[in-house]
Amino acid sequence: MRVFVAGGSGVLGRRLVSQLVARGHQVTATTTSPAKVELLTRLGAEGVVMDGLDAVSVGEAVAGARPDTIVNQMTGLSQAHAGKPDPRKAHRFFAATNRLRTEGIDHLLAAAEATGVDHVVTQSHASFNGIREGGWVKTEEDPLEVVEGTKAIGHLEDAVVRAGGAALRYGAFYGPGADDDQVTMVRKRMFPLVGGGTGYTSWVHVDDAASATVLAVEQKARGVFNIVDDEPAPVSEWLPYLARCAGAKPPRRLPAWLARLLAGEMVVGMMTEGRGFSNTKARRELGWEPRFPSWRQGFRAELGRPAATAVGQETDAARRQGTPGRT
Repeated sequence: MRVFVAGGSGVLGRRLVSQLVARGHQVTATTTSPAKVELLTRLGAEGVVMDGLDAVSVGEAVAGARPDTIVNQMTGLSQAHAGKPDPRKAHRFFAATNRLRTEGIDHLLAAAEATGVDHVVTQSHASFNGIREGGWVKTEEDPLEVVEGTKAIGHLEDAVVRAGGAALRYGAFYGPGADDDQVTMVRKRMFPLVGGGTGYTSWVHVDDAASATVLAVEQKARGVFNIVDDEPAPVSEWLPYLARCAGAKPPRRLPAWLARLLAGEMVVGMMTEGRGFSNTKARRELGWEPRFPSWRQGFRAELGRPAATAVGQETDAARRQGTPGRT
């Protein structure tokens, strides 16, 4: 197939381009930076400079590629586009991405219609943002919580599904280039555990997210899919585990009231009330089998600390405290 990947030079875009090329597809991938065209060429794609917020730029890029399917991976989350992250000013950090999820997807869908492309796949988001009512794990039928970007995500999903395409709700990314800043903060003990850490998060390795996207492209999937691993888990479980895998000291603890002052409501809500997601539909309908069914395996693999080491250290610590170690 001829596949057009908008946002092909991003963290997920690069993994997706590589997998599509490896499966024999002809890929055109876009970037906003002329300096990254060579990177896309090395990955086996035809690199094109495109401004996702410019209708003419998008139309010309799509017309030139003549694709069978368009995949939207455009975000504005890099520091060059979003500035330095500040959770207290989330609306500023997500401003460029929200425009791409509204104006940008509209330009892509218009270009698809103009060139006769009948299938579009778009990224969406499902990590901690399930509605904060009822159970801790949500399906595609459950609404999303009203947080920064929800309105833009709603527009994105509705527009693509109405056009007969698929919206893939990716969990929190980890893997090459995806969580470097977060791991650095954990190692510096700058990523505290807020309150009881009762909020749930769903994770997905970037390669697993890419493989699910390839399946959605090849099967011309339609509808909304949660692309997350098998184990949504509370922050109180995954954050200390991430610290151990990273060779860091346990995270500090911060009361919710203080975290609200320092980091804002979004962070407190995520860590204390967040809802994770189920991947049952993606496994059943796409036949997707993630390489890392759990973040436990993935964190160990990415951070290079064998399971025996992590478990051994935990057991030793428990023994010193006179309590049984977990296995």
